[in-house]
Amino acid sequence: MSWYMDIPVISRLYFTGAFLTTAGCALDLISPFSLYFNFDLIFFQGQIWRLLTTYLFFGMFSIDFLFHMYFLVRYCRMLEEGDFRGRTAHFVMMIMFGVIFMTAVAPFISVHFLGSSLTFMMVYVWGRRNEDIRMSFLGVFTFNAPYLPWVMLTFSMLLGNGVLMDAIGIIVGHTYYFLEYVYPAVAEIRGWKRKKILEPPRVLHWICGTYQEQQPHAHQD
Repeated sequence: MSWYMDIPVISRLYFTGAFLTTAGCALDLISPFSLYFNFDLIFFQGQIWRLLTTYLFFGMFSIDFLFHMYFLVRYCRMLEEGDFRGRTAHFVMMIMFGVIFMTAVAPFISVHFLGSSLTFMMVYVWGRRNEDIRMSFLGVFTFNAPYLPWVMLTFSMLLGNGVLMDAIGIIVGHTYYFLEYVYPAVAEIRGWKRKKILEPPRVLHWICGTYQEQQPHAHQD
């Protein structure tokens, strides 16, 4: 179990939640019909747990499920250990941004499970933050990391699969990347008063154990 404990805490929690949700469905302890996103059931019948479970269910145990778990653990982990190392609150903020954005869009596009879109968002952000990394697709051709989500989307199209969920992940990932990394640089150059839009609140820093690191900056002139 050392490989499991080596996974960073947020990535480990997400992976564990997804695995246990699928296991519960496989053992008939819970039904997938009680997990999917449904606007009326959530907001008119109080089944608010669906706001969470729509991101945890990736289908029953299968090759497709293993594929999703591989990408979830790999890119969620690489983000948490790389660009967000020591910035757990910012990593949680990224996930929350994706969840809120996708949940707001879901009622208009008739989707039921959003976990794959959230994973695709992570792949997109990781690729944009690691532009010089070279990757290979099936050993046929190589490309730089930012093109990975587009390669995956194209491959999915060639297989005849729907690409709506992938496209949502790319759009949300691009929006997050702009607000978190591009906007602050532009705001600094132009002298705008608000330099950061997605700064985590103090309570989130406190929950994630990074509040003491942020506290001194709050008193700087």
